[in-house]
Amino acid sequence: MTKLEITPEQERLARFAKAMGHPTRIAILHFLSQRNECFFGDIHEVLPIAKATVSQHLSELKEAGLIQGTIEPPKVKYCINPENWEAAKALFARMFG
Repeated sequence: MTKLEITPEQERLARFAKAMGHPTRIAILHFLSQRNECFFGDIHEVLPIAKATVSQHLSELKEAGLIQGTIEPPKVKYCINPENWEAAKALFARMFG
């Protein structure tokens, strides 16, 4: 039997999947996908969880590359990372295709 090797694409897909593996993160991605950008306070306002928890979820999504944030003192603005968003869609489509 041939041994399977983990490809860089599979590793990247797994990272995206892990980042999307929580309902709150899915809600954040959905919220951001409907806007060009928004501030942390806008995101926190629509979620029934503590600011620290929102921050942790945003950090996980940013670390995976699905979102990006820019600092506009004293606020942080977030948006979907379009390049990685398209990459994630393509990787999931290939897996399920």
